[in-house]
Amino acid sequence: MSLRSAPRPTMLVTGGAKRIGAAIAQAFGAAGWHVVIHYGRSRLQAEALAARLPSAETVSCDLHDWNEGPAMVEALAGRFHDWRVLINCAGVFDLDTAQGLDPATFDKALRVNAGTPARLGQAYLAHARSASGRRLIHVTDQKLLNPNPDFFSYTMSKHALAATIPMLSMARTDDRDRVYGIAPGAILASHDQTDAEADVSHRMNLLNRRATPEDVAGAALFLAGGWLMSGETVYVDSGQHLLTQTRDVLFLARQ
Repeated sequence: MSLRSAPRPTMLVTGGAKRIGAAIAQAFGAAGWHVVIHYGRSRLQAEALAARLPSAETVSCDLHDWNEGPAMVEALAGRFHDWRVLINCAGVFDLDTAQGLDPATFDKALRVNAGTPARLGQAYLAHARSASGRRLIHVTDQKLLNPNPDFFSYTMSKHALAATIPMLSMARTDDRDRVYGIAPGAILASHDQTDAEADVSHRMNLLNRRATPEDVAGAALFLAGGWLMSGETVYVDSGQHLLTQTRDVLFLARQ
């Protein structure tokens, strides 16, 4: 079936081959969307996921390159008549600290986690078409309101990305468009965490409940409807952002 004649609205999720991105892709696929799964190095996982969805395809670009991402968006915009949602979910999460910023970690985090998503969003709002309005969604982090000294460059990059949400919203030229953020808490094991450590650390929130990738995907589906005022961020973290945690939960679980 031609993608041009398909009745399904289109969405693209960066980093959609694995982890939270894959959960988002699966949720939109189950809800009747045509899903474009972006990947960097996870081609096999992306293709396997696309094969399981009712309507999906894969696309790749290097998010550390300033130009590949916008070129990818512009090319896709020429194909889809109802490209309704772009979700910037891909990111890097490398350790440095407030006592020792690592320049290479900083450069990579700011480019991949903030600069490129902003560029993708700009290209999307400039070129994509959807008669019902477009939704640009950035995945940020609950560290916006509950920072700690660990993952210093990562946290700065997510603050930078969050800053683009109101600015891009104010720059909209179509009132039907929306720019949103989703700020997850600790959801999946990271770095060298064991399953037992993850179970402890991911319950360090007001509800003593592990938020799930499916929770984030559900929030993304809700925002895809455009029900909230543009520029808003939804926290999906069981209340973690309302706490004060002096270290990343990765380390708190080991104390």
